Amino acid sequence: MLSVKNLHVHYGSVAAVKGIDVELNEGEIVALIGANGAGKSTFLNAICGKPKPSAGSVLFCGTELSDLRTFEIVRTGIAYAPEGRRIFQRMTVLENLKMGATISSPSYFSEDLSRVFEMFPRLRDRKDQRAGTLSGGEQQMLAIARALMARPKLLLLDEPSLGLAPIIAKQIFSIIRDINSTQGVSVLLVEQNAHHALGLANHAYVLQNGRVSVKGTGAELLADPEVRAAYLEGAA
Repeated sequence: MLSVKNLHVHYGSVAAVKGIDVELNEGEIVALIGANGAGKSTFLNAICGKPKPSAGSVLFCGTELSDLRTFEIVRTGIAYAPEGRRIFQRMTVLENLKMGATISSPSYFSEDLSRVFEMFPRLRDRKDQRAGTLSGGEQQMLAIARALMARPKLLLLDEPSLGLAPIIAKQIFSIIRDINSTQGVSVLLVEQNAHHALGLANHAYVLQNGRVSVKGTGAELLADPEVRAAYLEGAA
């Protein structure tokens, strides 16, 4: 489904991503883990066209994305819930969900709204509330729900558990698993909570200084002594 080959991304003269190869098959959850500054978020942003890759190929369902603009990439079937949620704070929950549905056919709206409200009942209860007044966990649920309203084939998630209490983070990871298993949405997940990310992932990559340092199945990386020492000590 997604094949990224020799991807390079620069910010001016600074190389942030240095020749990364990543594969994701239809129906999979693939996780990227690594320290701050490893290039994880830049990698996701480059898939969406901002920033543009300086070299390499991003092939999605047979379409080369590297020369497309962001709105064209979204229309291929990719939705992105970025780090920091970035919801429309002054809009209501329902208005945020309508924004997510803008590229989908209006005939699907009621069905899709019912589906995300079933998945996120708190959002149903708060549909007329301004998004900026929601709790952190509710805002993260809204960010994911808004992305799902676009009916994506591939969902990109950047640090969905960031800043959340452990019990809320576990709920978010459970929701991600459900999105994948019951809706068939493939997921590319960037997450600093390596324990939960690797537990979800079919395959995973460790990024270090803009390069892939280790790759394997989620189970293999969970069992890898070096990965455990670097990323899993003290994880819950």
